[in-house]
Amino acid sequence: MGDTLQYHIKCRRGDVAPYVLLPGDPGRVNVIASLWDESRKVAENRQYVTYTGRVSGVDISTTSTGIGGPSAAIAVEELARCGADTFIRVGTCGGYQKGQRIGDIAIATGAVRWEGTTRQYVPTEYPAIGTPEVIMALIEAAELLGAKYHVGITKSGDSLYAGMAFGGYQQSWMKNVEADFARSNVVSAEMEASTIFTLASLFRLRAGSVCSIIDLVMADHAQEASKEMPVEEAFQPKPEFILMSCRCAVEAVKILDKWDRDRQAKGKKNWFPSLSYAPRG
Repeated sequence: MGDTLQYHIKCRRGDVAPYVLLPGDPGRVNVIASLWDESRKVAENRQYVTYTGRVSGVDISTTSTGIGGPSAAIAVEELARCGADTFIRVGTCGGYQKGQRIGDIAIATGAVRWEGTTRQYVPTEYPAIGTPEVIMALIEAAELLGAKYHVGITKSGDSLYAGMAFGGYQQSWMKNVEADFARSNVVSAEMEASTIFTLASLFRLRAGSVCSIIDLVMADHAQEASKEMPVEEAFQPKPEFILMSCRCAVEAVKILDKWDRDRQAKGKKNWFPSLSYAPRG
């Protein structure tokens, strides 16, 4: 099926690189592509916009997924049919933990499957986890860029507004659910990572996620942060806040490419640190 034009993304084999960055917002695709040395628009259909190019000699693509798990699943499946094998979600999220600030980034090690898309593929007991070397590449990229980052589990949900009591509507179980996630050391909340992680594991692909924190989920955390940040920044994040996660993802691809070449040169199936870095001592 790879040589066939894919129905939704309008790409075929040869149109996309092995490494693909996945923002939700179509408007962020050209932002990501602007960080490369060269780029070209490959396709645009519905919410799916795809650019392919090169950065530091590495072939790279980016495709927008739209909002939520169903459209993200379509993107991952069709891109994989076109030859992509490494996916990094690049987006925005809410932060759960004290000490987080608007503009920090969250790197997900795994995701709470608080959505329905992946239940169509596998039972809920199956974990949604990122690929170790992709996670490590994102951490290294954040360090190189000097970003303030938080590593841990994200929560991927299907609804942005459920539980916010619009019109006075709220189920009793909704009142404490966000606090419970915070107590469980969940780092962030967004809508796509669990789908991307689950499908990557099922299809023997690789996946990671890096998101800019643009909202603080817990009211008391938001009040603490607002004491240190002007109100207009806390609720209307600057473009450079979102740009940091884009820069981190692009840098991670460059790191992954080197690690992949190191692994291949030494005939190893899996990458591990001493393949690329001489152990100390």
